[in-house]
Amino acid sequence: MLLARAHLVTLALSLLAAPLVGGGCPAYAQQPARVSRIGALSPFSPGSDPAFEAFAQGLRERGWVEGQNIAIEFRWAEGKLERLSDLVAELVRLKVDVIVAPTTAPALAAKNATGSIPIVMLYVADPVGRGLVASLARPGGNITGLSWGGIELSGKQLELLKETVPRLSQVAVLTNPASQFHRAVVKDLERAAGTLRL
Repeated sequence: MLLARAHLVTLALSLLAAPLVGGGCPAYAQQPARVSRIGALSPFSPGSDPAFEAFAQGLRERGWVEGQNIAIEFRWAEGKLERLSDLVAELVRLKVDVIVAPTTAPALAAKNATGSIPIVMLYVADPVGRGLVASLARPGGNITGLSWGGIELSGKQLELLKETVPRLSQVAVLTNPASQFHRAVVKDLERAAGTLRL
């Protein structure tokens, strides 16, 4: 969690600082400091999203103080994913400098809402397969961030389990049948299970 928090904060701060690079002229130096605006889009309820708690703490540790040099516009879907598109539209209208969308559903909503505001994702499963980025090596577009792996890792995990427990013959998988990602993971696991004779 600490490593992920550090990466998320670094990505967001680098996107906020990017417009300041090259501002070495005296007139630029005399301009009043601009308050950067971060849009934070969560599928959860306030106080229940550990990613945003860690994000805010990471910002404070690096000298970014809400109300002084940054403003954070939080939008909470409170478990109602159908609200995400309206919430991210609010952030786009506010012209935030960057949108932090920690999981897949908010990241997809943000991508559908803007092609110009930078989007930082975290804990996104299979961003290539979900159409968020072109590839992990060259994401392209306005989205960057971290992924916790793709569908193909499921089969590798099953292989490791079989190597660890050679007599293994059956495996149970708990999944959310409403999740497109989970359905793809189950298919990958079934393929791997056939090869491993599980």
